[in-house]
Amino acid sequence: MFQRSIKDEELKPGDLLFQGENGGILAGSVIRRAWRSARRAVLAPHVFDSPTGRRVYDNRHTRLTKWLNDGIPPAQVAEWAGNSVPVLLATYARCVDGQLADLKKRLEAAGDLPELPDAG
Repeated sequence: MFQRSIKDEELKPGDLLFQGENGGILAGSVIRRAWRSARRAVLAPHVFDSPTGRRVYDNRHTRLTKWLNDGIPPAQVAEWAGNSVPVLLATYARCVDGQLADLKKRLEAAGDLPELPDAG
């Protein structure tokens, strides 16, 4: 549907697919109302009432966090997100979880795992 609209409207890179009343960027209030309506239409009431996807930005945050947790290199995630690596890591480094076991296996296989002091 979007591709057909882009072709029919002969849109070029940088053109707006969805325009505001005067041809500019849609107002934030319009986007928030449409988002809220879409969430209400597809989510169970208890999920709609939860913070899940409450803001459009929450989807971006979830996706970037998932990519980092899946082990995609931060430089690649930053490029896809349109961020610098320092900005990406300043925001998302605390969200990365669950990679320690895999990283230890990789370091052990390479023989580069440092000896850790006894925690006991």
